[in-house]
Amino acid sequence: SFRWGGFLDDIDLFDPLFFGISPREARVMDPQQRLMLELAWEALEDAGIAPGNLAGTDTGVFVGTSWCDYSALAHEAAAQFEIGPHAATGMHDSIIANRVSYALALQGPSMAIDTACSSSLVAVHLACQSLWSGESELALAGGVTLNIFGPHYLAMNETGALSPDGRCKTFDARADGTVRGEGAAVVVVTPLRVALERGLPVYCLIRGSAVNNDGLSNGLTAPNPRAQETLLRTAYRRAGLAPWLVEYVE
Repeated sequence: SFRWGGFLDDIDLFDPLFFGISPREARVMDPQQRLMLELAWEALEDAGIAPGNLAGTDTGVFVGTSWCDYSALAHEAAAQFEIGPHAATGMHDSIIANRVSYALALQGPSMAIDTACSSSLVAVHLACQSLWSGESELALAGGVTLNIFGPHYLAMNETGALSPDGRCKTFDARADGTVRGEGAAVVVVTPLRVALERGLPVYCLIRGSAVNNDGLSNGLTAPNPRAQETLLRTAYRRAGLAPWLVEYVE
């Protein structure tokens, strides 16, 4: 199970001066922070929004993240790791989101969300809730994960979660585990009315969303079919959609 995984190249490469960060600080920044800065900028460019024009606005940042690999790696190599004035902010998960807000001078809500496998989906849900409530006028939502600490692989393997042949078989009777992978993504979320008024590109429309928990099941990591059915029904109701109108589910 340890032989398989999806990994990003060059996660150590970063242009700190572009974001007004000193090279000394950048050296002790979790690479997940660096990825979020780069992708937030790219997402805004793709949306036709100049990042510098958002300073002082109620733009929210919601980032799904899980596992503290960089912090664990740093503590394991404590003798060689540079403990200085930037180490705490360089390793704290909340700063993965807060760093984006700081660099772009965004004054909307800014938070890292860890709900394990659903973290980035919940980040999108919270971004939408913030927009629908009027708390934010624009939001950046996304997720990031890097697998750079070996013992976390071991921990996942001990739970039986990793596929021995390195293949995911979702919704298949042969399913025998997952494969860990690295990745990051950011999307710009705004009310449809605002996007149309500003002539922003629209890739999809989020009609509604819902979040719940399985509660008690036959194991902490085991699904509860009844709770998941309730979640789907709630999402359909909020979206104003009949379930039979949906043609594709991932």
